[in-house]
Amino acid sequence: MGDVFKALADATRRIILDELTERDGQTLFEICGRLTTRHGLNSSRQAISQHLDVLESAGLVQTRREGRYKFHHIDTAPLEPVIARWLKKPGRETPCESA
Repeated sequence: MGDVFKALADATRRIILDELTERDGQTLFEICGRLTTRHGLNSSRQAISQHLDVLESAGLVQTRREGRYKFHHIDTAPLEPVIARWLKKPGRETPCESA
């Protein structure tokens, strides 16, 4: 779970995930273009590639190669344990309620 939190700690990586949520399956070139035009981020392709590597290591991005192109896809499965950990379940008391 630590890798997920590390990946989400950076604002640029959260914006990349937002962009992949809106339009999944983008190449590095497409992601860079959208970050520049929509968010005014002028990071180098190498910097964005490093952000994508962190997201991929955390399992939040999956990649697929087609010829010389690499497509990036969001994967929200690693977020499920994070959400479940703090999501209040029916019938479960919180410490404040039992006092």
